[in-house]
Amino acid sequence: AALQALKRKKRYEKQLSQIDGTLSTIEFQREALENSHTNTEVLKNMGYAAQAMKKVHENMDLNKIDDLMQDITEQQDVAQEISDAISNRAAFGDEFDEDELMAELEELEQEELNKGMRDVRLPSVPSTSLPSRPGKLLACHFAFLVITACSSTRKRTEDEDEMKQLAAWAS
Repeated sequence: AALQALKRKKRYEKQLSQIDGTLSTIEFQREALENSHTNTEVLKNMGYAAQAMKKVHENMDLNKIDDLMQDITEQQDVAQEISDAISNRAAFGDEFDEDELMAELEELEQEELNKGMRDVRLPSVPSTSLPSRPGKLLACHFAFLVITACSSTRKRTEDEDEMKQLAAWAS
């Protein structure tokens, strides 16, 4: 009886193994069918999308689109030129060469500087004899006096020139 029970057990195990294999095969086939169905649906939807895009693009012509884009670009260029023309300052006074004007300005400044230097009043020379080698303090004092006299004369000259220009402008 025990031997018969072992044989039955082996048969049942063999049947269980066969049934398990069959179930695995059926499961693989079911998954393959699902994938095929999914692929079919995706392919149909892609076909619908292609037809819809074809219908939308039916009325579009690439040459018309290129022409339209060129027109847009040209109009943008025209708008930019108009904007540039409006925003640039008026061209009054541009007929003069800037280098020549700068050179003339430098000449006038040099003349004013020379004139200012002629009007500089230097302190009188001391009547006492100076040491053979003046100290640093004396040299610094002399430089300060010269600079002060030059700057006050220059400032006075500039103020007088500005007043003359204002008077000429007002009249």
